[in-house]
Amino acid sequence: MKVLLVNGSPKEKGCTYTALAEVAATLEQNDIETEIFHLGTEPVGSCRACLSCRKTGRCIYDDVVNVLIDRLDEFDGFVFGTPVHYAGASGMMTAVMDRLFYVASSKLADKPATAVVSCRRGGASAAFDQMNKYFTIANMPIVTSQYWNQVHGNTPEDVKQDLEGLQTMRTLGVNMAWLLKCIAASKAAGIEAPTREALVRTNFIQ
Repeated sequence: MKVLLVNGSPKEKGCTYTALAEVAATLEQNDIETEIFHLGTEPVGSCRACLSCRKTGRCIYDDVVNVLIDRLDEFDGFVFGTPVHYAGASGMMTAVMDRLFYVASSKLADKPATAVVSCRRGGASAAFDQMNKYFTIANMPIVTSQYWNQVHGNTPEDVKQDLEGLQTMRTLGVNMAWLLKCIAASKAAGIEAPTREALVRTNFIQ
């Protein structure tokens, strides 16, 4: 089993990475492979609603989103980490998740996911709420912890002093590992993922 941890900070080894690394270390201690994937600093466009992805299964922008789409089948669970910008996820993470979940929600369904947010002082719970909405619309089990998944600090050294935040990350890793093992055990026992109804869409005016 393997978990992908996506770092949505422009800083490759900053505060968000420090939080994700704590989760990853705990997962590894529980026999779950991990990979931390940095989205980088190259520009990422927002969805332009061209709908070409419905025909190709890929985004018309050939950037980091398509890299992720091509690799989703490698992983059994996901952690999306972001710094808090104006009480929300980073612009990079928002653009990536908007497009990734629109194109590839079927590849993400039934795989456990969770969000991690890093902030200097405030706005963490609002950003955390924003991130969780992607999982709840994609049939993904959400992994929880002992508190909302947040760390505080302006530098990685600050984050390392946030003892409660780091413990929250470790608990998150333990819970993710447990859920992945439960899912694997259920499959071994012949219990498959749910069969769902065909999607029904209605507009508020109809």
